[in-house]
Amino acid sequence: MAKKKREEKKGGSPAWMTTYGDMVTLLLTFFVAMISMSTISPGKFQQVAAGIQRILSGKPPSVLMGGKSITETPLITANKGIREEILKIVEDEKYKGKITIKSVDEGTLITLKDMAFFEPASAKLTAEAKELLSKIGTIVIEHTTNVLEIYGYCDDKPLPLNSIYPSNWHLGAARAASVAKFFVEELKEKRIRERFADVQLGRFVPDYFYDPDRFVPIAVGDKAIKKEIKRVESQINTEIELLDTKLSKGEISQSYRDAEVKRLKDEFEKKLEELRREYRRIDILIKREKAR
Repeated sequence: MAKKKREEKKGGSPAWMTTYGDMVTLLLTFFVAMISMSTISPGKFQQVAAGIQRILSGKPPSVLMGGKSITETPLITANKGIREEILKIVEDEKYKGKITIKSVDEGTLITLKDMAFFEPASAKLTAEAKELLSKIGTIVIEHTTNVLEIYGYCDDKPLPLNSIYPSNWHLGAARAASVAKFFVEELKEKRIRERFADVQLGRFVPDYFYDPDRFVPIAVGDKAIKKEIKRVESQINTEIELLDTKLSKGEISQSYRDAEVKRLKDEFEKKLEELRREYRRIDILIKREKAR
């Protein structure tokens, strides 16, 4: 009886794999097309970036961290590129000594000082102030999604009788609000023009970053400077009292006492001017909490 010839098996994948491969390829093409037409959420993108950065640094988020969010800390304090951009402005000869950045319990505090930010006894921003706020604001606003507190200051000088503000505290509130208004209106419009192509392609969403809910104006007014003045006055008065005690004991002469008192008063006036320059300032606090 003749032996049946064994059927030769054909090499390669089964026939159904071809259909399956075509289906997977079509699905991949479909999702790539969807992603290419979608708008990237800046907030979610920052969360992913922060998460990857934390994992690569060997500190992945966990419940043992006390429930801290991966976006709880402003990226401006950790991102090298952002930090370098800020430092370029800080080290600019035009602004040297006028910008300080430090970490505080609440977040990152940026202080702009010793500049004519506002017209005298007014909340109207000067052109010089707008130039600096545009540079700082672009980096701070567009590279974080955190709450931004803006502190408005003024010095101890009394307001003119025809001032629209009842007190320096009201003026401080108006100044803080002016900075917030500048960010959400003028700077926003400026950035839309500068990044028009990105806006059209959905790579930049100005309404997200320049959301008014992110900005919290806070009035400081003349409270801070008056506290410093009181401290300096207390030191000066203590030294004058000591001189009077020495004079009554016959340890110093009247002429020496008068000369020292004059020196102390001159020193006080000099310190007062320094304080008034220092409190020509705007503070921007990047809070650890997110705006949304």
